[in-house]
Amino acid sequence: MMQSLANNIKIGFLAIATLLVNACSNDHTLSNLDATVFVRHKGADMPAYIKGNANEKIFLITLHGGPGGLGLGFRGNAFNQIEDNYGVVYFDQRGSGMSQGNYSEDDVTIDVMAEDVLALVKVIKRIYGNDSRFFLLGHSWGGALGPATLLKDQSEFLGWINVDGSHNPKDLYFEYIRNFERVAAAQIELENSVLFWESVYDELDKVDADEVSLDDFAILNTLAFDAEEYLNDDGIINNAENGNVKVSDYNVLTFIWNLLKIQSILDEDIIGELSFTERLSEITIPSLILWGRHDMVVPEFYAQEAFDNLGSSDKKLVFFERSGHSPMFSEPNQFAEEVLQFINQNK
Repeated sequence: MMQSLANNIKIGFLAIATLLVNACSNDHTLSNLDATVFVRHKGADMPAYIKGNANEKIFLITLHGGPGGLGLGFRGNAFNQIEDNYGVVYFDQRGSGMSQGNYSEDDVTIDVMAEDVLALVKVIKRIYGNDSRFFLLGHSWGGALGPATLLKDQSEFLGWINVDGSHNPKDLYFEYIRNFERVAAAQIELENSVLFWESVYDELDKVDADEVSLDDFAILNTLAFDAEEYLNDDGIINNAENGNVKVSDYNVLTFIWNLLKIQSILDEDIIGELSFTERLSEITIPSLILWGRHDMVVPEFYAQEAFDNLGSSDKKLVFFERSGHSPMFSEPNQFAEEVLQFINQNK
């Protein structure tokens, strides 16, 4: 199976050409990388932005949320600190960010997207050498794509970092309902934003509590992001700076087109359908689970579920007590410290 997978992955040589142009024109070294490479695989051309200090040829590949997020969306205080020590690869997934291509809906599956990540590994090895080493980090939706990738071939990675990752979208709909009921009751008792949390109960009365509905899921997902804003206003969680990269830094039309297209294709196959819970035991490389205690988007229940089911004998679970869905922005120094310690221990 692994051999056939390797045969199916084609490296985009445009990646090598792009890196060489950047390196020659800007005199970048491995200690100060700022390169853009492209992975061409199954009709998609996907950019990866490689930044930081790769003197040790250690690269942290990041998988953004969404589907439809931005690879560079991770950048900010925490990842600046990580870049000072290691190379960081910010990857625009198929159908996300500035990715382009000519492919059918059949080529937009989590299985193909996992192959894309492994193709990215091959590109980086081709450019920087076969002695390059990798860690994999996934946030939110990236917490589903990460396991999908590792279950194809985890031998390429020294460690897995799960940041508020959605490894089990199948049951997320119902956990939303349970979590909203729990948090709303607690916040009302504390007399925090009472009108909002009472309105949450009204919204829960409108959704189907027995069967997954994509429309109702969208309502609950939006409500989760709204809830974190109120938790921030009431001083429960820190303000989450959105890093130093904005959508406006991209070609906005391309980003929006990708976002709408990728979500419409993938959501039906993910929400209420996809779960890696039963297969996490097959992931045996060192694993670090980082989670916002007050995450409303992927509730903290999934942090413990991930920890309990991962097959690694070397695994650690860390809760960020002042964070919601994005601890890399709300508690950046602690986040960077945990990631760097993990990489240092397992490189």
